[in-house]
Amino acid sequence: MKKYYYIWFFSLLTVCSFAQQLPQYTQYMLNEMAINPAVAGKDDYADVRSNNRYQWVGITDAPRTYMLTAHGPIKAKNMGIGMHLFTDIVGPTRRTGFTLAYAYHIKLNKKDVRLSLGLNAGILQWGIDGSKLVLHDDGDQSLVTTYQTTYVPDLGAGIYFHKKDRFYLGFSVPQMYQAPIGLYTGVPRNSKLVSHFNLNGAYKFDLGEDFKLEPSFLAKYANPVPIKVDVGLRLIYKEQIWLGGAYRSNDAFTALIGYMYKNYLLIGYSYDYTTTNIRKYSTGTHEIMLGIHFSRKQAATWEKGTSTTPQVN
Repeated sequence: MKKYYYIWFFSLLTVCSFAQQLPQYTQYMLNEMAINPAVAGKDDYADVRSNNRYQWVGITDAPRTYMLTAHGPIKAKNMGIGMHLFTDIVGPTRRTGFTLAYAYHIKLNKKDVRLSLGLNAGILQWGIDGSKLVLHDDGDQSLVTTYQTTYVPDLGAGIYFHKKDRFYLGFSVPQMYQAPIGLYTGVPRNSKLVSHFNLNGAYKFDLGEDFKLEPSFLAKYANPVPIKVDVGLRLIYKEQIWLGGAYRSNDAFTALIGYMYKNYLLIGYSYDYTTTNIRKYSTGTHEIMLGIHFSRKQAATWEKGTSTTPQVN
């Protein structure tokens, strides 16, 4: 049926093509919760982070991604819980996902080296804005005037080996269940979720008392797409200010900058310069990250800074 030509095209582009189904982040080393559910509760504080990514600025309907993660520990039981919410918009398509995560943390030695195991489960909403589609032949015009959506379950798992403020190595499998995706009645449900495989890690080297150097990497694979690798390097001053750069294979060079205020408020920025032909039409990709830590220790610091003693005139 020729009238479904463009519907199939966009389904193929967003579900089965060389574009991965999961959102892409340049500042992956600053928000591991977006990659691996085993990260949930790994620290002694609750952590909330948001990524806002504007890809290929200058191109109409270019990808935009908005993401929020939150996680924290249940110390008495060596567990953690968390959540991941994202919206990924590409042209006429929109993907919104929400998952809840659970992790169990095993202390391996007295040097605070831990092994964490995690699971996540949630739901994905897939949608196509028909008003942005053009049919190959005249046909059912309702297809180009309605917003079609469908929901599918999402399951994932991960493992995470780490030592606080020194190193980590993680492996995760998002979208383990390859649920079929059907947006239009009468169209074969050939599209489905694709399992992804992520391997990421980092190590901090001390450079004197004030500086640290952190190389990091993220390798991503989803059949039949070739493996894509991100490698990055950050120079960190007193765990407060960092500058860095990264390279994404066959895609882009990136620059990173960030600041941590009083160990609880984080802001990060990255800029991608693509190495593909898209650079002829785009001014680059911008990504902003915001984060905040919540802990009893931090709350005590705020309380000390606020006097509750009544004033006497």
